Amino acid sequence: MTGSILTLNAGSSSLKFALFNAGSPVATARGEIEDTGAAPHLLAHDAEGGVLAEQRWPAGLPDPFAVALEALMTFALAHLGPDGLGAVGHRVVHGGADHVAPARVTPRLLAALAALVPLDPLHLPHNIAPIRALCASRPALPQVVCFDTAFHHTLPPVAQALALPRALMAAGVRRYGFHGLSYEYIASRLVSVSPRLAAGRVIVAHLGAGASLCALLAGRSIETTMGFSTLDGLVMATRCGSLDPAVILHLGRQGYSFADIEDMLYRRSGLLGVSAISDDVRVLLASDNPHAREALDLFSYRIAAHAGALASALSGLDGLVFTAGIGQHAAPVRAAVCARLAWLGVRLDDTANARSAGLISLAGSAVEVRVIATDEEVMIARHTRATLRENPP
Repeated sequence: MTGSILTLNAGSSSLKFALFNAGSPVATARGEIEDTGAAPHLLAHDAEGGVLAEQRWPAGLPDPFAVALEALMTFALAHLGPDGLGAVGHRVVHGGADHVAPARVTPRLLAALAALVPLDPLHLPHNIAPIRALCASRPALPQVVCFDTAFHHTLPPVAQALALPRALMAAGVRRYGFHGLSYEYIASRLVSVSPRLAAGRVIVAHLGAGASLCALLAGRSIETTMGFSTLDGLVMATRCGSLDPAVILHLGRQGYSFADIEDMLYRRSGLLGVSAISDDVRVLLASDNPHAREALDLFSYRIAAHAGALASALSGLDGLVFTAGIGQHAAPVRAAVCARLAWLGVRLDDTANARSAGLISLAGSAVEVRVIATDEEVMIARHTRATLRENPP
């Protein structure tokens, strides 16, 4: 295909974007629209961090999301290369059991996405909104969806299963895994950064506001900590992670409504809930409050405990990769996790770790430990180009 790629990653109240000129693997512009449902704020910057555009809108607009999206399209068209806008690629969190590869947007695909909303009512409506908006405003513009769950379709059946009645599995209640675009990018980077790890047994720790681990065997996902939803697995910024289901039953019996429980588990738990201070690791690391230390200890403990389980699924461990905001920048968190994994042969180079250098393990470490920046937008752009080459407009 010819033309530039615009990538969109829509959240509940934000829209992240990036622009890739035709044939370029590097984004020429990135940015975000915050508060898309009330008083949007658009900020775009170039590859060096210079501000390219900034615009704010007051609260009270009849359709603030539509206004901000149209402003983004105007900005994109003004900053593209000579070939113009060739397509838009979208991150879609959930693809269900059937969508295991990127796909071109069609009316049939949109209908299929709408049917998946009950599996992920917190994310999918927001992912679908810009797709529908662009279908209405620019029907001739090709769009491609890239599913976060698709990378994990290689999970063996035993790793997908939940110990519930079989009829529920048939209805889609199973383990899917998420952060797939991030893990796919890291797997692609390992090919050049460390071919030994690319062909080996690796745990990737995607540690951000949402956090998970993925076990890679020769670059393929065979186990991960998020399951049916993005609520499962590790302690996160405001999400609880793995939880005894009886806690939910108990809360219901104590009079908590379904909405109250959902809000608590997704938005008031995790680091925020345990510390009662903040969901930001930087704030907790700087705090001398003992509750901050308790939250960080629980965070690293759960990461290491789940990593042990993933090492078992891999029958050993050759490498550990830290990525995403916390994984890339919080050296004390990496140190705490690696200390808990010393039994696996992890030996951290404290100096390299403090500098967030690429290779942060000692020469004699049985497990190679690395820090690699992730880039989901690059994966979306790659998939969009490849999909349209195979299915041209």
